[in-house]
Amino acid sequence: MRINIKVRTNAPETKITKEENNLVYIDVHAKPENNQANIEIIKFFSRLYKQPVTIIAGLRSNKKVLEIG
Repeated sequence: MRINIKVRTNAPETKITKEENNLVYIDVHAKPENNQANIEIIKFFSRLYKQPVTIIAGLRSNKKVLEIG
């Protein structure tokens, strides 16, 4: 399964804020430095879906594509 996400970093907590037009908006507590935000995104969605998660596009962008499972 693939999910398109749009990320906002430096948020007070990591959470999904809304879903619309096949896009999931997520606030991430981590900073976008040293891959910290990407690591937190992977951990968050892995816990949510209880499956392995990989970022397959957008490693250095605020728009990303995740592969779940």
